[in-house]
Amino acid sequence: MRVGFIGDIVGRPGRFMLEQHLKKIRKEYELDLVIANGENASHGFGLGSQHAKELFSYGADILTGGNHSWDKKEIIPLLDVMPILRPLNYPSSVPGRGVSVLHVKDEKIAIINVMGHYGMPMVENPFLRVQKAVEVLKDEGVKTIVVDFHAEVTSEKYAMLHLLKGKVSAILGTHTHVGTDDLQIVEGTCYVSDVGLSGARDGVIGMDKDAPLKRFLTGMPAALEIPKKCKKILQMVIMEIDEGKCIEAFKLRIFDDQERLIAKAVHE
Repeated sequence: MRVGFIGDIVGRPGRFMLEQHLKKIRKEYELDLVIANGENASHGFGLGSQHAKELFSYGADILTGGNHSWDKKEIIPLLDVMPILRPLNYPSSVPGRGVSVLHVKDEKIAIINVMGHYGMPMVENPFLRVQKAVEVLKDEGVKTIVVDFHAEVTSEKYAMLHLLKGKVSAILGTHTHVGTDDLQIVEGTCYVSDVGLSGARDGVIGMDKDAPLKRFLTGMPAALEIPKKCKKILQMVIMEIDEGKCIEAFKLRIFDDQERLIAKAVHE
């Protein structure tokens, strides 16, 4: 099974890159499933229903979320009916779900969306919640499990790797918008601390640079905005998974001028 995972899609530039490239990528790399983090797809904050439909039409099969999952109120009732996840470790009483099991090529594949603690909204313990979820999935006979760990710090992400290595197919970090170069396969588990954003690559984490500079220079508030003109990038991890184990993986980066950079995972 070949699975693609796209990092945080940030605003119109990120959606544009999926529109331009994702269907071609699916065909070229013969992808069976595409997972994408969509929590910043609508103007950088949240996911609106129209933009969710856009992303599905471009070739995404399921969208994951994070701390901005609730920003667009219109999406909340759709979390129970559309293939959109919110972090697992919100209370079970809130709308939506953090785990989805799909049938792909006559196999079950589970996608788990979980959020870290540091610098994030108050949620339940991500390690305990995901550990329990994996145990339940294993008892149900699900071998292929992909985790989107939406977290701020690498310490949490590496700790999750040590907790779940050999038990899940992949742990893919999102949230920081800055791609890391630690793509590796450990005991059949693909891991990267952060896949990186898809969107503007010449601002500050996908946003126009002026407001962040004002904040840092003066301490005064300034509204973050998606740049009207920018250079763009699409970043994703592509994995080959067999019997629940990741056997090969690489990072694909596509720039708006069509240049590609590919980095293969290190086998540990």
